[in-house]
Amino acid sequence: MLARVQFALTAGTHFLFVALTLGLATLVALTQTRAAVSGSAVHERMVRFWGQLYVVNYAVGIVTGLVMEFQFGLNWAGMSRVTGGVFGAPLALETIVAFFVESTFLGLWIFGWDRLNRWAHLGLIWVVTLTAYLSAYFVLVANGWLQRPVGFEMVDGAARLTDAGALLTNPTAVLAFVHVLFGGLLTAGFFMAGVSGYHLLRRTAEVEFFRRSMRIGLLTVMLSVMPVVVFGGMQFAYVQPTKRGGDEGAAAVAGFTARFGPDDYSPPGLAWVGEALMTMMWLLMLIVAVVALVKFPFGRWLVRGRVFHVVMIAAVPLPYVAMVSGWLFREVGRQPWMVYGVLKTRDALSPGVGSGTMTASFAAFTVLFAVLFGVNAWLLVRFARRGPEGSGLGASPPAEPASPVLSPTF
Repeated sequence: MLARVQFALTAGTHFLFVALTLGLATLVALTQTRAAVSGSAVHERMVRFWGQLYVVNYAVGIVTGLVMEFQFGLNWAGMSRVTGGVFGAPLALETIVAFFVESTFLGLWIFGWDRLNRWAHLGLIWVVTLTAYLSAYFVLVANGWLQRPVGFEMVDGAARLTDAGALLTNPTAVLAFVHVLFGGLLTAGFFMAGVSGYHLLRRTAEVEFFRRSMRIGLLTVMLSVMPVVVFGGMQFAYVQPTKRGGDEGAAAVAGFTARFGPDDYSPPGLAWVGEALMTMMWLLMLIVAVVALVKFPFGRWLVRGRVFHVVMIAAVPLPYVAMVSGWLFREVGRQPWMVYGVLKTRDALSPGVGSGTMTASFAAFTVLFAVLFGVNAWLLVRFARRGPEGSGLGASPPAEPASPVLSPTF
């Protein structure tokens, strides 16, 4: 149980960073495209402001991902031994994409401002965005295999990949990827609208800047809220029989009992709590999207609607709660399996790791993740409150003082 809760802590917290990173990278890339094509000064300032918030979230999110890797090696050596030949392949590809390609091009984008021409600089942010998508896809390929293992065979007690195509096109991975993609856009849309609402509520001098940002955020919310539900619902066609219940679920339980012995093969009640909470959050987000759709044509209302500004600020956490709830339903509902129908969770644990070691690592990870989450929230709030005038992304370094000119003595 400690190992499971620790994994829930690390993976769940890390994904909160990933969602905003995916969505905000896309909006920053689109905004920079608009700025490059039109030469709009306000859109260039928007790229610098929202890009700085993206970089902050990305940087802290990378650290949480590194910490999550440690708990894999500490707690789940049994899983690595049995499934490493299949499960490890997409994770290795994700590491190459995220830590080498994406981070390299992001560094070039950050430090290439005013050093590269606008089209080369624009290309960099699109490479960053597309590699972020590719990174998320490979992670979901690995997770999709845990949910619905395909394209493998067991040889001497270990899984061996036999069909890479089946692994990469697993419906539980592909549908989840599109679902997460729109979920990231929904998160970024609410985030952009909430920050803009805060500044408009304060009657900022940057009215045009945050009016445009509010429109982008609301448009993103309106375009993303329904695809999130559609692609989330499509995944139920591939959900595990034990999650469906009924005769199909009973038959699956009977089959597992015959193959693996008696056990509790029904999903825990927490899975259904996650589903209910996810549905509730989506309904609230849909209400906000409908109101925004009705009022969207009235640009002045976006600036003067003080009640709506408060609502948008309060709505920023909604997609985060929905994502964690959906993740609980997806992951907890798979229990007692680590790899559904192949490897039980208890058999995936590391041998020899006692409860004392587990408790110590759990306490350390909890404190570390709390600090990282707090630092990220503090930095985002700090830079968001400063507004575009306080954005340092892409700013030219201060000029070095000129050397004094000495008069010739002779």
